[in-house]
Amino acid sequence: MTMSAGWYLRRLSRMGPREVGGRAGDAVRRRRWRSARPNCPSVTGARFTAVLPAGTIASVPPDAAKRLIAEADRLMYGHVQYFGVVRDDLTDPDWWCDPKTGRRAPWGYAFDVPYRNEDTVGDIKQIWELSRHQYLTVLAAAYAITGNERYAERVAEHLRSWWAANPPLRGVHWISGIELGIRLLSWVWIRRLLDGWPGVAGLFEGNSVAVNQIWHHQRWLAAFPSRGSSANNHVIAEAAGQFAAACAFDWFPSSERWRADALRSLERHLRGNTFASGLNRELATEYHGLVLELGLAALAEADAAGVPVPASVRLVLLRMSDALAAVVDSRLRPPRQGDADDGHGLVVDGSGTDRWGSLLATGDAVFGRLAWWPTVTGTDVRTPLLAALIKPTELSVTRPASRPAHFADAGMTILRGPEEIWCRCDGGPHGFLSIAAHAHADALSVEVRHDGVDVLADPGTYCYHGQPEWRQYFRSTLGHNTLQLDGEDQSVSGGPFLWTRHADSRVLTASADTTEEGVARWCAEHDGYQGSVHRRRVELTHASQELKVVDEVRGPRRDARLAFHLGPAIAADLVGSRAVLTWIRDGEGRSATLDLPEQLSWRAHRGESDPPLGWYSAGFGRKEPTTTLVGTGFADGTEAFTTVLRFRG
Repeated sequence: MTMSAGWYLRRLSRMGPREVGGRAGDAVRRRRWRSARPNCPSVTGARFTAVLPAGTIASVPPDAAKRLIAEADRLMYGHVQYFGVVRDDLTDPDWWCDPKTGRRAPWGYAFDVPYRNEDTVGDIKQIWELSRHQYLTVLAAAYAITGNERYAERVAEHLRSWWAANPPLRGVHWISGIELGIRLLSWVWIRRLLDGWPGVAGLFEGNSVAVNQIWHHQRWLAAFPSRGSSANNHVIAEAAGQFAAACAFDWFPSSERWRADALRSLERHLRGNTFASGLNRELATEYHGLVLELGLAALAEADAAGVPVPASVRLVLLRMSDALAAVVDSRLRPPRQGDADDGHGLVVDGSGTDRWGSLLATGDAVFGRLAWWPTVTGTDVRTPLLAALIKPTELSVTRPASRPAHFADAGMTILRGPEEIWCRCDGGPHGFLSIAAHAHADALSVEVRHDGVDVLADPGTYCYHGQPEWRQYFRSTLGHNTLQLDGEDQSVSGGPFLWTRHADSRVLTASADTTEEGVARWCAEHDGYQGSVHRRRVELTHASQELKVVDEVRGPRRDARLAFHLGPAIAADLVGSRAVLTWIRDGEGRSATLDLPEQLSWRAHRGESDPPLGWYSAGFGRKEPTTTLVGTGFADGTEAFTTVLRFRG
C-alpha cells in the first residue's frame, strides 16, 4: 500500500502545531543523518551486572519449563509460525525476506525504504516480527533452564548474523521505533539469560559490533520518538526499550541522560495511555496487554539497576492489572475489542502458555491479588523471572473492594449472568488521540460468550497493510454486532490507521449488578450517523438466562442493516427471524435461540469475499469462515428492533 497525497493531507489535518514542528525537525535530522553517521564512542571495562538473583531459575514451574523447552527445540529445528505463515528457514534466516509474498525488502538508507508498499517490500509485519528477536529470548531461556550450550550457540550465531546484515541506519529494520525498542528489550534479556554461558561477554560487552548496535539503537530512539497523535503504544515500547538498555547496558557517556529521558517519557505516556479505571485508552485489548508487559519489564530493569521510579509508574501498572482481572471471562479471555496484532513485550514462554493468565499471575506476584480476582491455574516462565527483579513496594492506593463491572471513562460495561454468561457492551470513546489509529467503528457493539465460547463475537483484526478491502471490513461497522445506517460506518476512515471523524457515544444506564428483579441493564447512544441518533438497550435476565438487545433510531427514514457475528464454534440454523445456535464445549452439546427483529429481512452469510462478510480472525494474519446474520430493512424511528438471545439450560 502506497499512501496517496490525499492521505498525507488528511494525516496532517489531525496534527497540532507542536507535532508538525517536531516532525519537520525529524525530517531535517533524517536528511542530515544520511551522510553524517557518527561512530559509537569507545567503551572500555563494560560489565553486565543486572543478573537474575540466585535461585530464580529453580523457581520456574516444571510444566512451564517443559513447554518452553519444547518450543525452543522447534525453533532449533528451524520451525516457527508468525501471523498464520509457517516458516521452516529459522536455522539460517534471511532477515529481509517476507515468507508470505516471497519478496525481499530493498537495501539502502533506512528512511528511503517504502515499507508501506507491499509490492516493493512485502508484508512488513512478517519481516519485522523475526527481528524483534523474541524467539531468541526463548532460546536463551531454554539455555538458562537446561544449561545446554547449543541453545546459547544458536542465539550467538543469529545475533552475529543480524548485526552483520543490518548495520546502523541501513535497511528496513531501522525505520520503526517500536521495533528498535522491543529489540533492545530482547537483547537485555538475552544477555541476562545467557549469563552462565562462557561466551556471553564476548558476544555482548566484549564485542565492538554489539556495543555499536546497542549505542546506535539508543541514539535512534532518543532522536525519533513517536509524537503527538502517534504517541500510543509505540512510544511506550520505545521508552521501555530505551530505559531497559540504558539501565542494563549503561556503558556510554549518554547512558544517564538516555535513562532519565526514557523514564520521564515512560511515566508520562503510561499515564497518558491509561484511563483512571486502569483500561488502556486505545480501547484495543491486545494493546492493554502489550503496554502492561512493557511496563512491567521496564519496572524490573529499574529495580534491578536500583533506579528509583515515580510511584505513578507502579500505580498505573497496578490499576491495569486490576482492570484486566475485572474484565476477563470465566476462561480468562479478555474482550476482543479494537485492533490486535499479536504483539508482545517480552517472550520467554512456550506455546500453550496463556498470555492473560500469565499477566494476572505476574500482577499477583508483584502487587498481590484481590479476593475477587479470578483464579489462575496455569503456570508460566515469565512471572518468576520478573518477580525476582521487581522489589515489593507499599503503594498508597485504594483498590476495588469488589469486581468492577462498569468502566465509565472507557465506556465499557461487563454484564455477567449464570452459566458463565459474559457480555461486553461498548459505549466508550471511538479511540485514542486524534487519529484513533487502532479503533474500530464499533459503537454500541456487544460481545457475548457462554463459558468462554464466542457466541456473538467480535470478528477481530486480521491485517493492517497490503489488503485494504480486508482492513476496511474488519474495522467497519458492518463487521461488528451493531446497527449500520445507509451502508455507512459510524466513524469516517481516512486510512488504515486514521479516522477523520469520530462517533461520540455516551452511556445512559449501567447497572451491571443484579437488581431486585434479577436483571442487569445497560443503555447507550451515539451520534455517528449525521442527522440520526442510534440508542441501544441491553438487559440480561438471570433467571431465564435471557439477553435482550433493543435498538432505536431517532431521525429520518434510513436504510438499516443489523449484524450479529457468530463465533467460529457456533452452528446456526436460520428460519425466518429465528436462529437456533448449537456448539460443543468440553464434549457437551450447548444451544441457544436467537429471536431476531421481524421488521427486518434476515439472511445468513458465511465466508464471502466480494465484498467480505462472515469471517472471524483468531489472530493476526489468520481468518476463518463463520456465520454472520444480517437483517436488512428501514429504520424510521417508529418502532424499535428487538433481539432476544436465550440460552438453554
